[in-house]
Amino acid sequence: MNSLIWLFAGIGAVAAAIHLTSIALPVFKLRRKPVANSMFGTPPVTIVRPVCGVDADAEATLRSTFHLAYPRYEIIFCVAQPNDPAIALLRSLLAQYPQAEARLLIGDDAVSENPKLNNCVKGWLGAKHEWIVLSDSNVILPQDYLQRMFEVWDEETGLVCAPPVGAAPQSIPAEFECAFLNEYQARWQYFADAIGAGFAQGKSMLWRRDLLDANGGIAALGAETAEDAASTKIVRNAGLVVRLADSCFVQPLGNRGVKEVWARQVRWARLRRVSFPLCFALEIFSGGVWPSVMVGIAANLAGLPWWLGIAFAGFWYGAEALMARFLGWHWTWRSPLMGILRDLLLPALWFEGWRGRSFQWRGNAMEAAPNSAG
Repeated sequence: MNSLIWLFAGIGAVAAAIHLTSIALPVFKLRRKPVANSMFGTPPVTIVRPVCGVDADAEATLRSTFHLAYPRYEIIFCVAQPNDPAIALLRSLLAQYPQAEARLLIGDDAVSENPKLNNCVKGWLGAKHEWIVLSDSNVILPQDYLQRMFEVWDEETGLVCAPPVGAAPQSIPAEFECAFLNEYQARWQYFADAIGAGFAQGKSMLWRRDLLDANGGIAALGAETAEDAASTKIVRNAGLVVRLADSCFVQPLGNRGVKEVWARQVRWARLRRVSFPLCFALEIFSGGVWPSVMVGIAANLAGLPWWLGIAFAGFWYGAEALMARFLGWHWTWRSPLMGILRDLLLPALWFEGWRGRSFQWRGNAMEAAPNSAG
């Protein structure tokens, strides 16, 4: 009996220590004061934004591209299909900013099974500058976006990324997705970056053209179903590291449904499982529900109040809440409830990740497969 008590209590203690560390490291990084200058100054940059359909707050996210406080950059909007409903909005924005060095490219280059990557190819090939940012269209770019990306680049860097933080949810499922994007995914990605195991996130990726071109060009990102997984492996194979910017950039979520949110989480789980199976296998141990249950059982077996497990859960999700509030991320009274629901569903999501490989992305049937391009 004593050994079981010590086992459960020990698991709770170790889990709490890891949890606090995974919060403290991102908070320290994201609260640092921005650096005035990068090692490169302000070189000219091409921003490639693939667009597919009209996302939540599409006008705000796309318009933000024109308002960067940066001396010289060009904008290339990429759309795959000539009947895409976003084209009218993009042409309207281009007309409103005639002074901007911006253009719209329409067409598809099938270099992989990844529709988003195929949509980016023409932008990459048409870019004028050596520095190229691949930036998803559903993220709002702050005025210092490019400075934030450059300030963490050093001699060991091969790629700089920035995860999104969910904001402006207009439904309960969208609130639930915030709990995944923010307090879970962004937190663990910054934790990995802090311990030297940074990995790419496809929302924002700052590349040097020569590095990627020396490793097969943009088509090489089709070596994995997810272009960010392929990016991570290319950079690491080159003996360099992936860095994370000292900022997360806001992704408005709007009104999302249960099936849409769950399908997106399953897609990401299957992509992680195929690209990084060992890391994905450990995800079953994440979350605060099971450590809280174990602490409650240990307390009960030791003759202590069982509600110590509830107190432990309050500590766990309270720490997440403090992180979100401290960093200015979306947070409401429902957020801790969404965090608990998220962690309750993590085993089901983990099982779905192992159960199959197929998923849907914006109406395209796809299958997660490593080295799919070769």
